[in-house]
Amino acid sequence: MTIERAVLAFAGAMILISLGLGHFVSPHWFWLTAFIGLNLFQTAFTGFCPLAKILKKLGLKSGCAFPS
Repeated sequence: MTIERAVLAFAGAMILISLGLGHFVSPHWFWLTAFIGLNLFQTAFTGFCPLAKILKKLGLKSGCAFPS
């Protein structure tokens, strides 16, 4: 698995989890959904993704979106 796919999988899972928590636990969890969306948005323009840096240190292969 490349860093890009891992980032997309993690972001998707976190969005689904935060939506579930927002629906069943407290609407305040929707702030996590907004934070994830904003982080994805800024990554599209800046290329900086904290999770990508962490995954690279863990040994995942880099693709074209997050070069070293």
